[in-house]
Amino acid sequence: MDTRTALIGIIVEDPEAVEDLNSLLHEYRGYIIGRMGLPMREKGLNIISIVVDAGADTISTLAGKIGMMKGISVKTIYAKSK
Repeated sequence: MDTRTALIGIIVEDPEAVEDLNSLLHEYRGYIIGRMGLPMREKGLNIISIVVDAGADTISTLAGKIGMMKGISVKTIYAKSK
């Protein structure tokens, strides 16, 4: 299977969404290379960067599931090379 490397940028505006987000990321843990979270307490935001290596369909599905969560915004950037 061809895999792609991608960065998924997540902004969490609803603190109640964190538990569901963490549960979903746990399901995809086999594809996650690294994760960094930055709290912006003064603005009530959490910014999370996830680096994944997976098939394009898997990355798209994960980003889509995250994007459907209430109070969360997501964008995905793919590496140009495989």
